[in-house]
Amino acid sequence: MTTSSLVPPSIPSPAAAAPDLRFVNVFSAGAGGGNPAPVVFDADSLSSDDMMAIAARYGHESAFVCRASDPRNTVRLRFFVPAHEMEMCGHATLGAMWLLREAGRWTTPSATVETLSGRVDVRFDEATQRIDVGQPRGSVEPVAAPTLVAAICEVLGIGADDLAPMNIVNASTSRTKTLVPLRAVEKLNALTPKLSAVAALCDAVNSTGLYPFAVERKRPLVLQARQFPRSSGYPEDAATGIAAAATLYGVLHYGLLANGESTVRIYQGFAMGRPSCIRVALREPGNRESGCWISGAVEFAMLEPHA
Repeated sequence: MTTSSLVPPSIPSPAAAAPDLRFVNVFSAGAGGGNPAPVVFDADSLSSDDMMAIAARYGHESAFVCRASDPRNTVRLRFFVPAHEMEMCGHATLGAMWLLREAGRWTTPSATVETLSGRVDVRFDEATQRIDVGQPRGSVEPVAAPTLVAAICEVLGIGADDLAPMNIVNASTSRTKTLVPLRAVEKLNALTPKLSAVAALCDAVNSTGLYPFAVERKRPLVLQARQFPRSSGYPEDAATGIAAAATLYGVLHYGLLANGESTVRIYQGFAMGRPSCIRVALREPGNRESGCWISGAVEFAMLEPHA
């Protein structure tokens, strides 16, 4: 976890009319990289419409920190994209918990977070200063129908020979993503999908986003990926923690991890000029039933509202 020299913007008191709004970049892997996240502290008084309006104003997944409904849990998080509320958002969870740590409002080694997708475990490693966000055991189902495979290729603007010799699958931890293995990183970065057709295709394959990827390095395993979400209100995502978690179960399905390995690094956002890196690891090495941890760099950011 890294901290930028940039200081956060001036923050109003919780009693003020303006929301206590802060900004972070999550999963940054270089200058201008990462996925921005607006995070609002003490958001219990905001309505769902208020929250969605903030997400729409800034054009990114936004997290809203509320009191836990169960006092045994640390906090409750709600997530909005410009178009709707989300059950879970990996990078916004990591960003929110990092900000709570920076503010001294979370000081224990572990936390439990209430979300619409269920309770999420979070832990802090004092030695590495790393925050890990937990995800449940994933599932994988092949997308085998030739008509669906052809439709995916058409929407992504690729031919069948651009696909790697691995099947397209739907993989899921908190949400289902369609993993599309490509032969080459160059083909991945050159994709120009038919964005207007993504939502209908995702509906047809029962997915919340297309996640084409290519292997950059086999040992240790490094992938590059891009995400085209179904209906988030923007065409492409710079870093998608939930998709990365699902992809760990995809690579286990494909047999891409060597014996004894349980971690994958996924680079995303390079085609957008927002280089990002997500680390995903099994909670218990060698035990895919244990679920996984998502982690990556976090830094303070400045974010201007959309015009």
